[in-house]
Amino acid sequence: MNESEIIYRFQKNATEEVRVSLTEYLGHKLIDIRVYYQGEDDEYHPTKKGLSISVEKFNELKESIKSIETTLKKKKLLIKDNR
Repeated sequence: MNESEIIYRFQKNATEEVRVSLTEYLGHKLIDIRVYYQGEDDEYHPTKKGLSISVEKFNELKESIKSIETTLKKKKLLIKDNR
C-alpha cells in the first residue's frame, strides 16, 4: 500500500474535513484520522491535527468509540442516532 486509501470523510466546518484513511509508513500499516484544510487552490491538504495508529490497535479504537457513544447517550448529548 503506497498511497493512502480514504475510507471515510466528513466536514468539520466550512474549510476543514476529517478523513479516515489506511496508509503505510516505514512498512507499518496504519489507520490515519486527520484534519485536512481547504487551501487557496481549493484542494484539501493535511494538517498536523490527527493521529495515526497501527491497524493492530483497531479493536481498542473501536471499543473507545463504543464507550464514547455510551457516554454521549447517557448524557443525552447525541442529536440523533445514525443507525
